[in-house]
Amino acid sequence: MNKLKYILIAILGVFTLSSCGYNSMVNKQEAVSAQWAQVENSYQRRADLIPNLVSTVKGYASHEQETFTAVTEARSKATQVTVNPEDLTEESIQQFQEAQGQLSSALGKLLMIRENYPELKANQNFLALQDELAGTENRIAVERNRFNEFARDYNQYIRRFPHVIYAGWFGFKKKGYFEADAGAQSAPVVEF
Repeated sequence: MNKLKYILIAILGVFTLSSCGYNSMVNKQEAVSAQWAQVENSYQRRADLIPNLVSTVKGYASHEQETFTAVTEARSKATQVTVNPEDLTEESIQQFQEAQGQLSSALGKLLMIRENYPELKANQNFLALQDELAGTENRIAVERNRFNEFARDYNQYIRRFPHVIYAGWFGFKKKGYFEADAGAQSAPVVEF
């Protein structure tokens, strides 16, 4: 009789856990992690393009050493900042975003050099690399947006009743989002 009681409790436990959404939470958490990998992949593509862009510009503007150094240092810092997919908190994403923002700023300075060198503006390698970089920036924006969608879906799921109870038991934590950079809501000043 005792064995039967334990078997019934075990069966009831299995049905209770299977209906708590644990598998769905795991699936959604893995989807967030996979999308984070896509975000990192897009940023890596940008980091891989930068040395080619720098060397192309160096051929035309060799005395712009300060800009080249700034771009190289920013790239190095940006590629050193990594975030564990299991710990996608708002703070860790913000730290990653700040390092990438410094790289974006340095790239902007590098691309401004072309205005002073008409022959650089006409160089096919430079134009192709500039197009690749623009396409990569678009990919980054798309992947960041998709990451936010996956994170929102996951966060909503683990915060709904009754999943909120089981999420706490099994250690499922809220994921952070990519947010706009500080000052992004202000329109840039364009002067002619």
